[in-house]
Amino acid sequence: MGDIFLKALVDGDSRKIILIYNENYTSVKKFVLQNKGGIADAEDVFQKALLQITVRYKKEKFKINTSFNAYLFTVCKNLWRRELNKSKNKVTNTEIIELVSEDQDNSLAYLELKRQELFVEKLGEISENCKKVLTLFFAKTPYAEIVNSTDYSSETVVRQRVFKCKKKLTELIKKDVKYNSLKEL
Repeated sequence: MGDIFLKALVDGDSRKIILIYNENYTSVKKFVLQNKGGIADAEDVFQKALLQITVRYKKEKFKINTSFNAYLFTVCKNLWRRELNKSKNKVTNTEIIELVSEDQDNSLAYLELKRQELFVEKLGEISENCKKVLTLFFAKTPYAEIVNSTDYSSETVVRQRVFKCKKKLTELIKKDVKYNSLKEL
């Protein structure tokens, strides 16, 4: 399904693009509003995310390993977090104002997408047990709930399992040849 939406963005298929909006804009708007933004910010982030995904797909035909909606939401979240960080870094002193260029901003977005793809790829390589535990952990599921949804006997055991699984995932990511090129811009 992701390929269909990627192609629709490149081709300008308005029916499918409207479907993308209908399925995704509300959750992006909710996220931005909950994180110090307004409706105009949400619209900007959503548009920018679609543009960045389109430009990237035109440059290199990539595959989305998760759902298109999850991928788009992650891109939007990363863009909004970067906007928040940029506004923190702006100094109101008239002598010093740090602004990030559009090219640098796009490069950072591309780098974040590639990092996310590497993360998802390596998450797919660890055991099913680790994948389940880490997915719950990254979704900020309380340890008590993880105990209830797994065969582990206590929160302490879950914490240890999360630690071991994160360590294994980190090792897999760092061993990948793409890792060094994705460390920094």
